[in-house]
Amino acid sequence: MKREQAVRINDHLLDAYRALDQTRMSIAALGKAERIELGDWLEEIVVALEEELLQPIYDQYPDLEPPKSDREPLRYICELTWDEVQLPASMTEAQLDEIIFSVMRPTWRKTAMMVTYVLDRCKELGLQIEGEVIAARLKVLSDSDHIEGIGDLRSWFHSEVRLKE
Repeated sequence: MKREQAVRINDHLLDAYRALDQTRMSIAALGKAERIELGDWLEEIVVALEEELLQPIYDQYPDLEPPKSDREPLRYICELTWDEVQLPASMTEAQLDEIIFSVMRPTWRKTAMMVTYVLDRCKELGLQIEGEVIAARLKVLSDSDHIEGIGDLRSWFHSEVRLKE
């Protein structure tokens, strides 16, 4: 493909990328089942846009790739599941839930922010825990309908949680 074609296509794809981010915010206002279903589809579309459309352009014309700060934030994926977790001897599941609920609000917050708040509170209490453990617990609490979560909670920057209203 010629450079001028690549520039034109890249501009349109970046517009689509921004529109998909706005779509993600609109999906957040839907019911939980719809958020999960549409959020999964949207993630597939974003990955395809990045890997199958944008990346080949950047492979051919590296100077067209925008700085990472102009694109989607870094992705942090936590694959740890709750059944794989072994809490420190000094902490119980009930204590962890109590800490989570003490810093959680009824407004949507990024999962990454909630993990940080819980980590900070644990440090204040002299408790040692990993962020991945907190994220795994947030996913369990969301899946069991104790809190509300949108997006894939394993992806800290692409999901949000809140207290149930």
